[in-house]
Amino acid sequence: MKQQMKQLMIVLVALLVVNLAHAVEVAGVRFDDRSKLGNSDIVVNGAGLRKKAFFKVYAMALYLPEKQGEADAVLSAKGAKRVSISLLRDLSAQQFVEALQEGVANNHSEAEMEALKERLKLFSDAMLSVGEAKTGTSVLIDWIPESGTRLSVNGQAKGKDIAGEDFYRALLKIWLGNKPVQDDLKQALLGKAS
Repeated sequence: MKQQMKQLMIVLVALLVVNLAHAVEVAGVRFDDRSKLGNSDIVVNGAGLRKKAFFKVYAMALYLPEKQGEADAVLSAKGAKRVSISLLRDLSAQQFVEALQEGVANNHSEAEMEALKERLKLFSDAMLSVGEAKTGTSVLIDWIPESGTRLSVNGQAKGKDIAGEDFYRALLKIWLGNKPVQDDLKQALLGKAS
């Protein structure tokens, strides 16, 4: 009996270690280290915390087909991609949209913004349809090569998929562009966080 208990404990500890090895944790939010998007396998490239002043706003993880350590490599990488965001405070959809629009505008010229305008409005309208995003809300922004950028909130797709990989890259630049929303978050998403 004692030997069986000891073996059971070893198995449980091994399972716990394996389980911990397959997750990244940021501010109490666990992100799987790999996922499936359509027919593609993706791995967590990095994860970090978005803060504004003293407030924790959201935890997020970036998933790619394979790990990349430089922003340019991420932006030019082919294949499925995912930005996974878990809100750590209540936000209105309007606040979320304004922050996204500002992040895109900060990393693009007026001419580039003009080319993105219609699609950014579609994406913003889909986000606004959510109304309010409470603490714990899960937001996925996926690039699915066959269909485009897909927004999902708490597991439900919002709006229609938006064509053009340039649009997804524009969204990624919010966090990975030359003027990222937060420098240490950019480094964390590139897997360089301390």
